[in-house]
Amino acid sequence: MSVEIGLKPLSGADLVRVARHRAKVTLSSEVVARLAKQREAIDAMVKSGTPVYGLSTGFGSLATTFISPDQRRDLQRSLIRSHAAGIGPEVEAEVVRALMMSRLTNLCSGVSGVRVETAEAYAAMLNHGITPVVHEFGSLGCSGDLAPLAHVALALMGEGWVHTASGEKLPAGRALANSGLMPVELAEKEGLALINGTDGMLGMLLMALEDIQVLLKTLDLSAAISVQALRGTDRVFAADIHSLRPHAGQVASAANLFALMQDSPIVASHSEDTTQVQDAYSLRCAPQVHGAARDTAAYAQSVASVELASAIDNPSVLADGSLVSNGNFHGAPIAAVLDFLAISLADVASIAERRTDRMLDKDRNFGLPPFLAHQAGVDSGLMIAQYAQAALVSEMKRLAVPASVDSIPSSGMQEDHVSMGWHAARKLRKSVTALSDVIAIELLAGARALALRAPLAGSPVTQAVSDFVNGLSGGPGHDRFLSPEMEAVAKSVRSGEILDLAESFIQLK
Repeated sequence: MSVEIGLKPLSGADLVRVARHRAKVTLSSEVVARLAKQREAIDAMVKSGTPVYGLSTGFGSLATTFISPDQRRDLQRSLIRSHAAGIGPEVEAEVVRALMMSRLTNLCSGVSGVRVETAEAYAAMLNHGITPVVHEFGSLGCSGDLAPLAHVALALMGEGWVHTASGEKLPAGRALANSGLMPVELAEKEGLALINGTDGMLGMLLMALEDIQVLLKTLDLSAAISVQALRGTDRVFAADIHSLRPHAGQVASAANLFALMQDSPIVASHSEDTTQVQDAYSLRCAPQVHGAARDTAAYAQSVASVELASAIDNPSVLADGSLVSNGNFHGAPIAAVLDFLAISLADVASIAERRTDRMLDKDRNFGLPPFLAHQAGVDSGLMIAQYAQAALVSEMKRLAVPASVDSIPSSGMQEDHVSMGWHAARKLRKSVTALSDVIAIELLAGARALALRAPLAGSPVTQAVSDFVNGLSGGPGHDRFLSPEMEAVAKSVRSGEILDLAESFIQLK
């Protein structure tokens, strides 16, 4: 499995394959030719002696400081060393690899002016599984993810620390040597080109979108189980209702819920019951709430696609060979959608928790035992599982507070408005993980509740999923150690195993 960087924009799926599944990276011959041509423009500027930002001046508020020709390569090396100033916990390997792949595509875009050998050395680090150590704090999302990218560039120079393909932590120089790779001596402009972009926040966005696609389908599934467990109706999910308000996400979610509940003996058993005039909002409005999150994800995907196809470098080498300073590194477009997604995920987690709580409440669950306990009083059932779910939702609400509205000026007020997109991305990763746990707890409760409705059964697909979940967790019965059961279901949610089972019956939208 390999991914080629060519003249056409890279897809988000290709970036994720490199980041998560360690696909190999190659550069097309067309890209190599483009890099060589653009480097010629940089070399011409170097020989001209004209002061040019990034080649013969300092950086940030030091942009007016002229650098003599014999110090210009020292300038690039010093830039990387000084900017590799991250602190705090190490970030995940897949995040670093996503950041590296995004930066490599930008290096190959033809505006960065790096040498062919530098781009190839960067690709070689990915292909050998050498993952530089990058820390949690250091990026303000403008001028891009400076500190995280600088730690990667430092490793390319043979300095700093890395993790090998086997996970061993080594000095970068030794890891390169063990893989038969040579450190890179950066030429003019290359230091700046290696650290100037939105690559960390974009990589985390693309991986989050892949996870969210699975989770939102699984959320429709868990809701369908809950609706049946609570003697709800499928009529509110019919297409003719949602055609009246045809938001794309709402229509898709409603179609999923309606399909998932077809041929349900439980639904049929109370279809003529006039005592249930309307289901609660957490049941009846599931498509509207789930659908809003789907629409948010679709918008975020469009922003990510534009960003992935963009050339983000400052200064940029234009087609006429000129080098122009610009602000394309600013993370505002990415930061905004990262925050938007965190808000939407908190909302769908909140409605899922309300369905869970309803299933546990004997006054609202239509005849199920309190907390779905085997012997209420002696047993507490899923009482504290709902506590855990509520705690997750509360944390997700805190994580939904936007990072992108914050800005702390830096670099002597030269960089006086920053995006905080990196931190928006870090928050979103936590929200995605929390949502998978929230869904797992709803599935745990829904599957147990459905089992307690026997001999009535759910629809064929939801009954099969419920049986699977009860197989992981043990289903109804006396109290047991719950944490391992919750984690087992959560693991199956995150891996897509539960969704795959459902889609062996019907393909979800």
